[in-house]
Amino acid sequence: MICWGCCQISKDDVQINEAIRAREVRLIDEAGAQLGIVNIRDAMRIAAEKDLDLVNVAPTAKPPVCRIMDYGKFKYEQSKREKEARKNQKVVLIKEIRMTPNIEDHDFDTKVKSAAKFLQEGDKVKAAVRFRGREITHPGIGQAVLERLARELEPYGLLERAPRLEGRSMIIILNPRPSSVEKTS
Repeated sequence: MICWGCCQISKDDVQINEAIRAREVRLIDEAGAQLGIVNIRDAMRIAAEKDLDLVNVAPTAKPPVCRIMDYGKFKYEQSKREKEARKNQKVVLIKEIRMTPNIEDHDFDTKVKSAAKFLQEGDKVKAAVRFRGREITHPGIGQAVLERLARELEPYGLLERAPRLEGRSMIIILNPRPSSVEKTS
């Protein structure tokens, strides 16, 4: 089994075989053993004898570090690992809830239910109180609404950002609690 995790190769500008322009390189064989500093022609000959590629894994080093490997197999395994990592990751969405400072109780309860549902599904919630006209002169009312929302959603989410005025809106962000997120498999 060959471990490819030990070398960091960027996807763009990888120098392979004849594209390597250094005179001498530090050579690493396919098993990971160092063969020392060798002439580039000798390194190419060794790679050709083993029917493998010579890949420059550290072009900025003095001298550059080259590894003997099957580059096609390496690229295939790397793409497989990236695909597996993408498959396992969870995309976190930010759902937004908008309110006014003088929101009625029933409307507020509806917003709380919606936000609780979003948090249980594992999404972040951005709650905004929009100030219209002269309402902006009383930001404390909007802050009280947001703090009440945060208290109501305490079992479902944690407050990431305290109420803060941004333009004509006051915003808080809630993260879902790990215990309240439903296991969707």
